[in-house]
Order: sequence, then C-alpha cells, then structure tokens
Amino acid sequence: MAIPMKNQKYFLTFLIIISTFSTISGDSNTTGPPPECTRPIGGCHDKPHALKLKIIAIFAILITSMIGICLPIITRAIPALSPDRNLFVVVKAFASGVILATGYMHVLPDSFDALKSECLPDKPWHNYPFTTLVAMFSAVLTLMVDSFAMSFFKKHYAKELGEQKAVTNDSVELQSHCHGPHGHGVAVEGFDTTLLRCRVVAQVLELGIIVHSVIIGLSLGASDNPCTIRPLVAALCFHQMFEGMGLGGCILQANYRTKTNAIMVFFFSATTPFGIILGIGLSNVYTDNSPAALIVVGLLDAASAGLLNYMALVDLLAPDFMGAKLQGDMKLQSLCYVAVVLGAGGMSVMAIWA
Repeated sequence: MAIPMKNQKYFLTFLIIISTFSTISGDSNTTGPPPECTRPIGGCHDKPHALKLKIIAIFAILITSMIGICLPIITRAIPALSPDRNLFVVVKAFASGVILATGYMHVLPDSFDALKSECLPDKPWHNYPFTTLVAMFSAVLTLMVDSFAMSFFKKHYAKELGEQKAVTNDSVELQSHCHGPHGHGVAVEGFDTTLLRCRVVAQVLELGIIVHSVIIGLSLGASDNPCTIRPLVAALCFHQMFEGMGLGGCILQANYRTKTNAIMVFFFSATTPFGIILGIGLSNVYTDNSPAALIVVGLLDAASAGLLNYMALVDLLAPDFMGAKLQGDMKLQSLCYVAVVLGAGGMSVMAIWA
C-alpha cells in the first residue's frame, strides 16, 4: 500500500539526513583528494559575495517552489482548471514533460559527471557504466513498489469483504490513470482503487524529487563561486516551479486532506533551501569532488533519474495519452504532445546553466 503519511514524513527526513551525512562522511580522511581534484582558488571565488547570493537563493527557491506546487492545488476551485477539463490535461502534460527532462537532462548527466570524474580511480568507476546500471534497477524497483502496493491493496480488501469478484472486476480499472480528485476506480469498503494509485504515484514521485533536491541544494550551498551561483539560482527557480506544478497536479488528483497536502508541499518546497543551508554550514569541510562525495552523489542521482524517468513515462504520460479522453480527441491529444515537447524542451534549455 501507499506509505502512510504519518510515517512518510519521518522517512523522508531520515533519507535527507542519511544522504547528506553519507556525502560528507569520507571527507575526514588524512590523505585528501588528489592535487588535480582540489577546489580551485582565486578567479571568481569570492566567499562573502557568494554567501549573499546563497541567502537570496534560499528565499527565491523556497518561494518559487511553493508557487509551483501550490498552483494546481489552489486552482481546484476554478472550474476551467478542474482535473476533468481539457486545460488541466494540457498543463499536466507540460509539467510531465518537465519531470521527464529533469530525469534525462539534469539528474542523469550529473550522475555521469560524478562517477566519471578524474578524482575517482579508473577501476571500477571508469570501466563500467554504473550510472545506467543503477538507473535501470531503480526504474525496476519503482515498478515493483507500484505493482506490489496495488496488489496488496486488492488482495487485502477483497479478502476482508470475502468477495473474490472485487479482484477480477477492478483489474481493468487499475490499468487506468487518475482521472480526478475523486477518481473513477472501483470502490472497495469506502476506498477507491484508482484514488489509491494516485496516492502511490504522488508519494513515490515526491520521494524521487527530494533525493535530487537535497543534493543540488548541498552543492550550491558549499560553492564559493558567484559566477556559478548566479545562473544556477535563476535556473533552479524555474526548475522548481515547473517541477512543482507536475507534483502538485499529482497531489491534487490524490485528493489528500489539507494536513497531508501541507506536509507534502512543505517537504518539496523546503528540501532544496535546507540543502543550501546545510551546504553553507559544511562549506569548510565539505568538498564536492572528494571520492566519497562523488560516489554517493553519483549513485543517488542515478537512482533518482531512474525513478523520475519511470514515473514520467509510465505513471504520468502513458496513462493520459492511452486513456479514453485523449484517444477520443485527436486535437486535444496533439495539443498535449506540443505541451510535452515545450515542457521537456524548456527544461532541456535550462541544462545549459544547471
């Protein structure tokens, strides 16, 4: 089943702490990184100026993240933007394209850069594509979570009701996507199977986004290069806003209570600023090119990329485009394809700076 929200918030916090701690855990070695891997000195490195930019980044990214993820949620009161309207489908397609490009154009290349760095030994890191291996099995693991969660739900409630028919009748419905806040799946003892699937999608998607967000926040916070930080802040603001729109649409369709919505909004919005604050505090001991940091960041990015790519294609795009609404309206389907290309293309352009 989906991760209970009362446990999810603790799990996400634990994941953030573990990922950041592991990233810096290898920095206490006495030998240090090779000379060619040490942090450059001079040039555009200005610690006081960089600190001012990072403080601005904390608030800018926090605000844009909140705007992005809250837009779909607060617009549920606007009839034209309700999940059963065409405009919502188009906006969701655009946001799904953003998430797809995030996995392919931002997270995956970052993993390649980390695991192919000159600061790591040739064996085994340069002689084997660990990035694609981890991304592949991450996608399979995401499929397993998706599949087992729904299977457990069906069997559990079918047994509880003593109705074997409930299992066979909802097998077709579970192939469909989340249609709206109240879903159109089979209701089993007050639960909607399609609604549960929406909740699984929303939680797993947020988990993948958070893993990458804490990493990019930590890297930005530890940097003392204003020339790098300036364009990165602008790119991250757009990135977080549009990625938040995609996640916010999933949260809307999951039809959570207000408290649960607030928790998910908080974790998405605060993770990158938290990473920046942590990076500032650890800037004297954290080196993003140490072997331990490169390995941990590279593997986490690869896992996040596999998860995001799976979610974008399998749980967001494919169900919509193969569903009855778009299959029955070629004009709307074409418009949604344009939206996907614009979303993915815009995020691909952002890869120039971030």
